[in-house]
Amino acid sequence: MMKKHSTLALVALVATVIAGGALAAEGGNPKKGKYLYKKHCKACHSAGAEAPELTPLSKTMKQWDRYFKRNKHKHNPDAWQALSDQEKLDINQFLFDHALDSDQPQTCG
Repeated sequence: MMKKHSTLALVALVATVIAGGALAAEGGNPKKGKYLYKKHCKACHSAGAEAPELTPLSKTMKQWDRYFKRNKHKHNPDAWQALSDQEKLDINQFLFDHALDSDQPQTCG
């Protein structure tokens, strides 16, 4: 009976890990994302710039995913639409991987 409970607990743990990973941006390259963020986003989203300051620490992983799923950018929609889907995915992956609640939170310094 004890072995059955251990097996069920292991299956539940694996399912939780897999489901949690489903929130993450899949297929994004965080190294490219960091480069793209610095190139396309940081000028407007740094302290004192026209748009609110944003760094990976500005949101949680779930909040970053929700932001990118909406696929809307209110401060400069033309610049946002000029990015390819892959570039947005790469930026999302960088921000997600270093979000406030991630294992490796960081700014984009």
